[in-house]
Amino acid sequence: MQFTTRKVETHEDIVTAAQLADEIWRQHFTPIIGADQVAYMLDQFQDEEAMTDQIAHGTIYLLALAGGEPVGYCACKPEEDRLFLSKLYLRQAVRGQGFGRKLLEAACAQGAGKRAVYLTVNKHNDNTIAIYRKMGFSVIDSVVSDIGNGFVMDDYIMEKAL
Repeated sequence: MQFTTRKVETHEDIVTAAQLADEIWRQHFTPIIGADQVAYMLDQFQDEEAMTDQIAHGTIYLLALAGGEPVGYCACKPEEDRLFLSKLYLRQAVRGQGFGRKLLEAACAQGAGKRAVYLTVNKHNDNTIAIYRKMGFSVIDSVVSDIGNGFVMDDYIMEKAL
């Protein structure tokens, strides 16, 4: 199946990314952080309005397409000397087919000239942590961030040289 990416630039693309977020987050993260925190985080960080605002402030969203159909998305933001990979998510049906690596490569291409790419990952998201390690990331720090409404993100910060 052919895999491609395209930059999220239209309202329709933002709607597609938000729909993917809703589907993927509810399926993947509910067992890790619970339905209430998933709903809160989708509303705060992954709905159409939040994505539109993030794009307006320099975040680059990419849609992942397999056979022309949307199967995931990622978001990254160039910083002074690193690229922050804030999101990288694929539908469950296409995981394990190499698309995550290809999507990561497309995201890293947005950081040309940067020394590294870094991300945060929930400390209990064991499979994802293992995948990032396999792709060359290392844990460089640990952080607990208050995201409001009584919720926190308990994450590792992982980094990979570019």
